[in-house]
Amino acid sequence: MNILVLCTGNSARSILLESILTHRSDGRITAWSAGSRPAGKVHPQSIALLCEKGFPTDGLSSQSWDDYAKDDAPVMDAVITACGSAAAEDCPYWPGAPLSANWGVEDPAAAKPDDQHAAFADAYRLLHDRAQQLFAMPIETMSRDDLQSALNRIGT
Repeated sequence: MNILVLCTGNSARSILLESILTHRSDGRITAWSAGSRPAGKVHPQSIALLCEKGFPTDGLSSQSWDDYAKDDAPVMDAVITACGSAAAEDCPYWPGAPLSANWGVEDPAAAKPDDQHAAFADAYRLLHDRAQQLFAMPIETMSRDDLQSALNRIGT
């Protein structure tokens, strides 16, 4: 299953969920992330947290969602927004008309510097828990409607 994770800046939440989905799904999911207004760099606390959790960080980047609306982009099965603001934005057309859901989480990068470590840990925990719910499902055999319902339910 191919999943595109979106967030406005693509520096924190979407990067965390991209890593969780790709590296904890036992090869069942490949994820990418992008933003509507990418920050241009991954937040240093995202990198630190992922390293602490044992994730590879090579190749992670903050990029535009326009990169995934091109004809030569990977075909996505689902698009998940990881923040409330990107969920409300007009998204580009995604080739293949993937499923979509919002798994919004508060922006840890917006926390005060002294609070960022805890904010990133909270965001990671929420996203990890949601990903675990998805991993527990037979996503390979679920109908499109059942998978859409499950993605929506996970985000609430």
